[in-house]
Amino acid sequence: MATPSAATRKKLQRKFRLRGFTLKVDALEEAAAFLARFPDAEDDALDLLLDELDKEPRGGGGRCGVSGGHQRALGAAGGGFVRRATVPLRSNQESIPADYSSMEKLEIKQPYTGIGIRLARDKYFSKPAFDTVMTEDDNCEITSIQSLIGCSGRRWIMGVISQLEERQFYLEDLTGANSITSFLSTEHKITSGFFVENTVILAEGELLSNGIFQVNTCGFPPLEDREASLSMLMGLDFFGGGVIAAEETVRLSTLEKKAMNDMFVILSDVWLDSSEPFSRDVQMCYLVEKTMEKLGVVLDGYDSVEAVPSLFVLMDNFCSRPCNLAFNSFEELRLQFGKLGEMIAARSRLKEHSRFLFIPGPEDAGPSKALPRCTLPKYLTEELQKHIPNAIFVSNPCRVKFYTQEIVFFQQDLIYRMRWSCLIPPTTEETSDPFEHLVATITHQSHLCPLPLTVQPIIWNYDHCLRLYPTPHTIVLGDKSEQKAFKYAGITCFNPGSFANDSSFAAYRPCTKEVELSALES
Repeated sequence: MATPSAATRKKLQRKFRLRGFTLKVDALEEAAAFLARFPDAEDDALDLLLDELDKEPRGGGGRCGVSGGHQRALGAAGGGFVRRATVPLRSNQESIPADYSSMEKLEIKQPYTGIGIRLARDKYFSKPAFDTVMTEDDNCEITSIQSLIGCSGRRWIMGVISQLEERQFYLEDLTGANSITSFLSTEHKITSGFFVENTVILAEGELLSNGIFQVNTCGFPPLEDREASLSMLMGLDFFGGGVIAAEETVRLSTLEKKAMNDMFVILSDVWLDSSEPFSRDVQMCYLVEKTMEKLGVVLDGYDSVEAVPSLFVLMDNFCSRPCNLAFNSFEELRLQFGKLGEMIAARSRLKEHSRFLFIPGPEDAGPSKALPRCTLPKYLTEELQKHIPNAIFVSNPCRVKFYTQEIVFFQQDLIYRMRWSCLIPPTTEETSDPFEHLVATITHQSHLCPLPLTVQPIIWNYDHCLRLYPTPHTIVLGDKSEQKAFKYAGITCFNPGSFANDSSFAAYRPCTKEVELSALES
């Protein structure tokens, strides 16, 4: 057996010590050999190994020494990691089988761990540094699900809503799970937002004698102010610029104040395909024909103003029908992009002074429907770039840095999917607007699409592209619902509407964070 490296030994000893174990030499070698079987997911494999060891009987009441003879735990953890594992649920030690691939384990760990770190800094949920006398209402310290066993009284727990059995939902953290199916079927006090599978929630209640955690109130974890997040990150630039010096921040702030005339024009659903394939659908023919004509009206209007917009954002589906395997008009769509380039180039002031940003929609051409979506294929866009060389084609979602500000653009039919996946009817106590519930969900979850992978696949290596931490200054959501703009916890959020359907679009002034919702007269 190969001798484990110094780094591996240190990692193993630290992990085992945190769980109350002391590793002997032979056990250290066995554990290292076990980890070597999972080179791409060592941390998850190690967590499952420790979970299995926790089930082993401990003697003496002191720290437990682990020797290489714990083959049963090693074998159980290894089998559980690639096939099945057992998750403890209730105080009577009942358990249920749960499939755990490395992907499913990460689906729980990543959102839970990130929000857990943020929550640990919140003054209402962090553990006091000194022993103080606190009332039950003041004590909001988070209790792990495994630690609920034997506890009485009011407790706060945090976990991910998981469907471990068909139509059986559990609140799951890194230590265990507890059924919340009964909670989902009755009325309780909840906060705004869509409670869907895979969202992280805080729940307040108590453990009953039957092992079920009875929830009284629940909601999403509180937001952390952007400035507070950045102070913890020591000025780290999330756009790849490293640590930004204070002098540079001051310089950018000065330049930002001078850019009072800068304006972004955002349009969603700009259909470029011609109406020929839709000759049997009169309404669709009309919409497609009118879209390019209406776009010309918008461009003419902004070409004639004193200060032209600094940026046009077209966040689309650029085609009125899905570009899937049944789509056979790619050459026609390529020519339509070329016509769009000619249309822009004909407005000389816009061509010279404005930038054009193109963000693909969920139905546009691409290798898959998974998020994030890559840029539009060069085959479709090269005709346009001949006319507009400075056109920018980016992924979906896309982040724009405007001096000191971060602006996030995301094109997805989120409201429909959230409402369809919602496990509890959203509360109407604060708002009945679906868009406001959507914004509350994604901001508190710190993620643009906190849906289960069965509803919206995500390319896991690029999941960080969908995260909203630290909170951005502005979030632009291209959705099929009606246009809407409002501020939430200091974040400017708006939906520009569907340009093809109702001629709606939006103009945004980043210096003042003002949104102008507009539409052409029909």
